[in-house]
Amino acid sequence: MLNKEEVLLRSISKILLALVFIALVGFTLVVNDKENQANEVIIEENIIVDKVPESDISLVDFVDKGIMKVSWYGPGFHGRKTANGEHYDQLSFTAAHKSYKFGTLLRISNPKNNKSVIVRVNDRGPYIHGRDLDLSKAAALELGMTKKGVAKLKVEEIKIAGIEESAIN
Repeated sequence: MLNKEEVLLRSISKILLALVFIALVGFTLVVNDKENQANEVIIEENIIVDKVPESDISLVDFVDKGIMKVSWYGPGFHGRKTANGEHYDQLSFTAAHKSYKFGTLLRISNPKNNKSVIVRVNDRGPYIHGRDLDLSKAAALELGMTKKGVAKLKVEEIKIAGIEESAIN
């Protein structure tokens, strides 16, 4: 039996791989009822287990980038173009960094409440001295840092074996 951390890590990696696949393909798949039944979620002893074959966790690597001073941005920028040409959506899970490549996936963790999110770098910034990363409003809300506005958070880059960084853009 897997412990809760292992189950959570496997679930996150499955979700991440699925999101990357959907982003790469550019559309969602419609599956028939038999396939839906095969992917039903079962709850056993408060642990969610699915019938999908186990994914290879070794394909995902988390590269520690250290503790960074993180802020968030939202309402004043919503709808404007980001540095990579997208329109900024404060309700998406994105981030701005001065030098990380566009499309870089980051896991951001708040050590004060043990909450984590995965964001994609699609903008440049922050432009306030001493800050290392700007998060979208949705990511900040999920991490519980909107009220204070700035927090020291753990940052890890997500590397997926077999996927070029430019493919995630």
